[in-house]
Amino acid sequence: VQLQASGGGLVQAGGSLRLSCAASGRAFSNYVMGWFRQAPGKEREFVAAISWSGVSTNYTDSVKGRFTISRRNAKNTVYLQMNSLKPEDTAVYYCAARASGKFGIRVGPAGYDYWGQGTQVTVSS
Repeated sequence: VQLQASGGGLVQAGGSLRLSCAASGRAFSNYVMGWFRQAPGKEREFVAAISWSGVSTNYTDSVKGRFTISRRNAKNTVYLQMNSLKPEDTAVYYCAARASGKFGIRVGPAGYDYWGQGTQVTVSS
């Protein structure tokens, strides 16, 4: 599985961005998908995840009410809509996938088997 993240950029505080992650392969609808982020000097942290069906989602507390994860299985794509962005949201954002057959949402990076290359999000104050 190959993942390609896009949509990052520079935005002012209070602004919005939508990240996309396109996946290769035929079994995308079987993958639990997640978004993580890593700021300079910090560990990679969980942001959001979505079940294979899209019915279940999970968010880290700091983004609840501001970020929305969604997916379109027909397009092999998962999205992260980010609203009301804050300077502390600045990081490289990575999408990740759990291998087919692993159905539970996980919040730790070790729970994911495939990673995209990352896209930079910078929020200015």
